[in-house]
Amino acid sequence: MIRSLWIVRIFFLVLCCLTGYALSQLRPDLVGPAYSGPLGAFIGFGFGGLLIAIDEMLKGFSLRAFSATTFGLLLGIVVAQLVDHSGLFDRVDDDTRWLVRLALFLGFSYIGMVLAMRSNKEDFSLIIPYVRFSRRSDKADNLLLLDTSVIIDGRIVDLIKANFLEGIIVTPGFVLKELQRLADSAEEGKRTRGRRGLEMLGRIQSNGQLEVKLHEGDFPEEPEVDAKLLRLARNLNARVITNDANLGKVAALQNITCLNLHELARYLKPVLLPGDPLTLKIVREGKDKDQGVAYLSDGTMVVVNQGLAHLGRQVEAVVQSVIQTGAGIIVFANLRSSS
Repeated sequence: MIRSLWIVRIFFLVLCCLTGYALSQLRPDLVGPAYSGPLGAFIGFGFGGLLIAIDEMLKGFSLRAFSATTFGLLLGIVVAQLVDHSGLFDRVDDDTRWLVRLALFLGFSYIGMVLAMRSNKEDFSLIIPYVRFSRRSDKADNLLLLDTSVIIDGRIVDLIKANFLEGIIVTPGFVLKELQRLADSAEEGKRTRGRRGLEMLGRIQSNGQLEVKLHEGDFPEEPEVDAKLLRLARNLNARVITNDANLGKVAALQNITCLNLHELARYLKPVLLPGDPLTLKIVREGKDKDQGVAYLSDGTMVVVNQGLAHLGRQVEAVVQSVIQTGAGIIVFANLRSSS
């Protein structure tokens, strides 16, 4: 997108230079006969550069804001015309009348533009009945930013495939650079994580369930990738998907919506009630006498009474109680029968 934009800008500059050169040949009196060709081309280049500079300044100016500004400008001009023709300034001399008109048009135009930009679409429908300035679709506004940890984790691919996520996946360029840096690391662990992240990102892009976009925006003044990610999320009004609990806390302090897949997995753990049957494999000895310890598929620890005798074997048990601790949930079960 950015490369195509600069191609258009360069083509526009070339056209401006050629136009300036052609005008200098047709009307050399406008720029002077001496060096009229090069001077005309230079003036054309300056004109094109000025427009490109204005384009850069209006980068964050949306079409909706431009429409509202134009409407406010027209409304301000109409009000200024009404005041000017109200007869209040008929006895003022011409020089003073010119200054009064200039002040009226500048003042009411500015007020009209500011009020229009601050107004919402319901305000416009009151001024212009049956005409509404509709917003873009909800899908266009539903932007999802992926951080490095959630891409490496890989579960986001399954969530997309199962249609649990809606919107547009946005992958920041600085996140892609971090994955590439990890993949090129000399440490085996970092290199493995980086390569897995690039593989998962490729699967996300080739999935086809959701639209995936690469955002080239960067914040050089921010040294940390997490800080860059939060600033981009705030600028795009996007939601952040991560596995980093600390990033989620910082995002909450900045009023940025953050989805943590670890928290989602914790909320989706099956609820066990006393009397529920379990099929487990005893993997180690418990703290108390004759106790065996097993684990559910989600990592929940199950303490099986009288299970030590079946160490390393599959057994069937019945839930006795469930205790919530600071480290998580511990399930206590009684042995029913062994296979």
